[in-house]
Amino acid sequence: MCGIAGLFARDPQASIDRSILIAMRDSMTHRGPDGEGLWFSDGVGLAHRRLSVIDVAGSPQPMRSADGHAMIVFNGEIYNYRDLRHELGQLGYRFTTEGDTEVILAAYREWGADCLSRFNGMFAFAIYDTKTRSLFLARDRFGVKPLFTATLPDGSFAFASELKGLLAHPRMGRKVDPLAIEDYFAWGYVPDHRSILASVGKLPAGHYQIVEHGAAPGAPVCWYDISFADRHRLGEADEAEAIRAHLHDAVRSRMVSDVPIGAFLSGGVDSSTVVAMMADIAKRQVTTCSIGFDVPDVDETEYARRIAQQFDTAHHEKIVDPALFDRVDRIAAMFDEPFADASALPTAEVCALARQHVTVALSGDGADEAFAGYRRHVFHAAEQRARDFLPASLRKYGFGPLAALYPKADWAPRPLRAKSTLQALALSGEEAYARALGIMTPDARAGLFSSAMMDELGGYRAEQPLIDLMRAAPARNGLDRAQYADLKFWLPGDILTKVDRTSMATSLEAREPLLDHRLVEFAAKLPTGRRVQRGEGKYALKRAMAGELPHDILHRPKQGFVLPIAQWFRSELKESARAAVRSQRLLDTGWFDATALSNLAESHISGRRDHARELWQLLMLDRSLASLDR
Repeated sequence: MCGIAGLFARDPQASIDRSILIAMRDSMTHRGPDGEGLWFSDGVGLAHRRLSVIDVAGSPQPMRSADGHAMIVFNGEIYNYRDLRHELGQLGYRFTTEGDTEVILAAYREWGADCLSRFNGMFAFAIYDTKTRSLFLARDRFGVKPLFTATLPDGSFAFASELKGLLAHPRMGRKVDPLAIEDYFAWGYVPDHRSILASVGKLPAGHYQIVEHGAAPGAPVCWYDISFADRHRLGEADEAEAIRAHLHDAVRSRMVSDVPIGAFLSGGVDSSTVVAMMADIAKRQVTTCSIGFDVPDVDETEYARRIAQQFDTAHHEKIVDPALFDRVDRIAAMFDEPFADASALPTAEVCALARQHVTVALSGDGADEAFAGYRRHVFHAAEQRARDFLPASLRKYGFGPLAALYPKADWAPRPLRAKSTLQALALSGEEAYARALGIMTPDARAGLFSSAMMDELGGYRAEQPLIDLMRAAPARNGLDRAQYADLKFWLPGDILTKVDRTSMATSLEAREPLLDHRLVEFAAKLPTGRRVQRGEGKYALKRAMAGELPHDILHRPKQGFVLPIAQWFRSELKESARAAVRSQRLLDTGWFDATALSNLAESHISGRRDHARELWQLLMLDRSLASLDR
């Protein structure tokens, strides 16, 4: 795992400022404390920070291809590199290292951009082709590894693994994009189609980009997309066997490492599945790490301990409390952009705990998106059945007005929140899912924003890109489209961003076996009833693991990595909530209505409404803006 950066001049004869490239590289030392490298030629410079995981003593970067015609900087892992190395060896390629970087170079020389479809892994890399004098950038299928890009005022192109790498360039523009603020308050993060800064972009997951001297950067080209258009015709027993085989292979391939390896363990289905597979494969005791909370309602350590005991792991755990809030500035600095998924705090803690014992940790991320494991999937599937049965006019003109009259009940379990259900049924499936996935509705955001901010947005709504994505999805039904949106939008923007930044901040490599593309593609072909059955999501995965994991682990309600911020903002942290909405830094932006912010905090502290997530958004935006100003 590594950090990469580079500069590519519009003028092919231009010299690259060495000091700037070093500053960009070394702003990301946490991503690669084990080594550093630079390479320059006319019009181009590449930089690398290395975390040594495979071929620890070899594979320095930037690395030149054997024929001298390509130079690479690479962040990630190619899990099938040994198979590719053998195939390329039969084609005449010779290798001098034992790592995967040299294999990427040979694959690119042999197959060009088509090499990407041959890789099973997580990656973001840049290859400078000395023959064509062009830059080739690529990102993995689901966006496990990040890549930020920017065009500088002089026309030069810059890239880096993190935004802070670009911000190390003295000519990088720092104007905040107001549309990103709209996006952030809708989702709690800045999605991959935008950046917090107007001058910065992100290479989308499953895309590559070619940059040439004397021309504007080429548009990103999609090289991978997930499809829900087809269905398996397997019986349940064969289906379960196939899932177990995919799981075993995905975990086995991600256990290749020349440094100590372990796993995150929450005690939920996904992490327990990974640990079960690791215990079956490993030749030594598996190391597991868990984080718990001092609030019993959200603490899962009991379940994690049971799984650790069942599979005889070397288990480590840590309990966190409101004092964790003191680390919020550090969290903001990790992400650069505002990021309001509060689980980033405990995720950072479990990464730090894991790094005390291992260098690589396997996670359970991706299964909910692939197998329909979120509660919103269950509700959406049920609502979609109602939509398919009821005429659109009845839903719009009947349920819409009824929802407006029905009282809001934030305190109630989701099935009892009739207002939310009626609102969802009055909308199209895509609009309803956007509402379910988001944090703040358009009306709620409009209530917080100033009139000047609303004018600046010019009618833009954050939900529209998601709705458009769902409507264009290669899918058969509403659940397909919801999962497609999760894999293409939510997963790279929220979950994978969270894990990458928090793990890399401690120089820990996180791997996601449940995002093996072969497993995800298999899951996308499952009949709807094998994903959601009798009001329970992830049915096929749970059935596949029924012989390996306890029944109550498999079928207890999904809890997630939840930080008890609602309770904390009414007790130990209530003054922090008030301070967040009174922040002069936020008020000086002109984006907000000051009275609306104050009312938001007091309504939550009094217990009248639950605005914990919105308060957390405001607090993290404030901290992020402070970080960007440094």
